[in-house]
Amino acid sequence: MSFSAKSGAVLSSRALRCWWQRRQQPSCAAAGPAWSYFGGSWPRPILDMSYSRHFLDFQGSSIPSSMKKLVVTKLSQNFREAVALRQDSPVPLPGDGDLLVRNRFVGINASDINYSAGRYDASVKPPFDIGFEGVGEVVALGLSASADYTVGQAVAYMKAGAFAEYTVVPAKQAVPLPSVKPEFLTLLVSGATAYISLKELGELSEGKKVLVTAAAGGTGQFAVQLAKKAKCHVIGTCSSDEKGGFLKSIGCDRTINYKTENVESVLRKDYPEGVDVVYESVGGKMFDLALNSLATKGCLIIIGFITGYQNRTGLQPIKAEFLPAKLLKKSASIRGFFLTHYLSEYKIALKHLLEMYERGDLVCEVDFGDMSPEGKFTGLESVFRAVDYMYMGKNIGKIVVELPHSVNSKL
Repeated sequence: MSFSAKSGAVLSSRALRCWWQRRQQPSCAAAGPAWSYFGGSWPRPILDMSYSRHFLDFQGSSIPSSMKKLVVTKLSQNFREAVALRQDSPVPLPGDGDLLVRNRFVGINASDINYSAGRYDASVKPPFDIGFEGVGEVVALGLSASADYTVGQAVAYMKAGAFAEYTVVPAKQAVPLPSVKPEFLTLLVSGATAYISLKELGELSEGKKVLVTAAAGGTGQFAVQLAKKAKCHVIGTCSSDEKGGFLKSIGCDRTINYKTENVESVLRKDYPEGVDVVYESVGGKMFDLALNSLATKGCLIIIGFITGYQNRTGLQPIKAEFLPAKLLKKSASIRGFFLTHYLSEYKIALKHLLEMYERGDLVCEVDFGDMSPEGKFTGLESVFRAVDYMYMGKNIGKIVVELPHSVNSKL
């Protein structure tokens, strides 16, 4: 059966498996008669053959039968101890409603080590895949999925298992993109977290004072910009003058370098009436400072507490014994935000963020680690370095790892 681009056949799951096996063996007798490839009794059609020129990796080299991916082999908050690089994992097959995505860019999140430690689902046992988000190209798809997607199309997704060269993604969870760009990756978790949490919990309005901790990080950059678009006064904490310069460039009204300034003193002196909203991701002492800085009827939104993630418990101690009294005295509130609890809002939020970026109204800062000691984060091997880089507090913007391929895409 010819693999020409003009062929309109549908290749079944069994036939596709046998086609992959043919690369290793002279024939595949188990495939059965040719007519059975064309809608016979075999279920779960995989690939519309009219896209075969793309399926053959754009220049005639077929999708490999094996790939690299990262796998959690031991539950631990130490990413290097918990995760192993597998060199020869089978490339997964997409089901009828699925896409097979060749990842081009994957994102690093502080919560990657929470996932490797098994903190999100105690029932999951190693080995399991890891990585929350990716951007790439569709290289194969199920028949039902072909109603909305084509091979060669650029897509993004938020799904466990992104730290791999290829990932199967349900079509309904994929987000079509105009092109494969790392900037789009910054919006999937980091941008969406800031957008939805501030919209649903922040009640932003003109003139409100908003404090963003870790403001120059992957999600902090979006909290700053979205608060400014709501005509708020924005204060951002950071760890270097370089990060402070970046924050000023995206509109931050007051930057506080906590390495050279006393955050508590600055907030007490410059904002004696307190701040109305806190977008908090640091935890520990920074949480205590932020809580004490709340204004009457203020709201502190917890989207993380990165300073505790590397601990065995995942937590950093806070001064919680006076918490009820502090909140009562100010009629203040603390709200937690976990993105997966707001998936009903996710696609519309991502649509708005993509539109803002396309119009030039949103900066999506990407950090590829070019300034790290060993250079740019390229290949799955560099995910380990990228996680270390984040926990050293070096990044400005979202940390992204590029996964190069031997065959260049024509997209």
